[in-house]
Amino acid sequence: MNHYLEGALITWYLLTAGSMVFLIWDLFTNTPAGKVMKLAWVLVVFYTGPIGLFIYLLSCRQPLPGTHDEYISPLWKQATGSLLHCVAGDATGIILSAAIVYHFGLPNGIDLTIEYISAFVVGLFVFQALFMLSMYGNYWLAVSKTIFVETVSMNMVMVGMIPTMVILMHILPGSDDPTQALFWGVMSLATMAGMITTFPINYWMVKRGLKHGMMTAIPKSKSKKSDDMSSKMEMKSAKLPPLHTLAIIVGTFAVLALAIWITTLFAPITFG
Repeated sequence: MNHYLEGALITWYLLTAGSMVFLIWDLFTNTPAGKVMKLAWVLVVFYTGPIGLFIYLLSCRQPLPGTHDEYISPLWKQATGSLLHCVAGDATGIILSAAIVYHFGLPNGIDLTIEYISAFVVGLFVFQALFMLSMYGNYWLAVSKTIFVETVSMNMVMVGMIPTMVILMHILPGSDDPTQALFWGVMSLATMAGMITTFPINYWMVKRGLKHGMMTAIPKSKSKKSDDMSSKMEMKSAKLPPLHTLAIIVGTFAVLALAIWITTLFAPITFG
């Protein structure tokens, strides 16, 4: 690794550390985000550093006490919240599994398959289901209700992450080793790429009422207001006809397949 790249990585990690300190302080002293959303913000900013913090400041941090509901009301901010818990779960699954499977020396095609499954499990069973648990009242019901949104969201996250990871790890020796700083730099770039590619589908789903976005953590003393909010959420929930649902799922898999094919033009993906 040359000195310029090493210096850039050190600078990035210092900025990320500062971003994390400010984010955690603000989440617990100013912005009334829910517990799952707080965890999502912490993970996303850990992966994306000052870029993630900048997105937090624009989309979630309330400028004055009591203004959070109004501040997060624009559709693009709601879509950012939707994107957030998707990326937090998917990127966490991918990064953890990539760090583990590296030690087995498997072909990168098998690595990617394991990472896809891991991302789906973490994204669905932790972030999607827990985020919607308060609405559905039952964990397994929340799981069943969020399978569609997790599938299409994650496919579009992978559209950005797979090419970034595979190509950079091909051209940067040692960047697949989780004990090296370069690995985490590649994963940061891959996470940001995944955020970009999954934003449009999350925006569309929030706009159609298929997925919920940013929400405020309502104090228990305001339970009536919380009930009103839950009622509104239920009324806004929408369903697509089965054929439309299938078409969208197949479409995102097709886009992912295209992204993987394009990736193979620049770096090999092997299974044996």
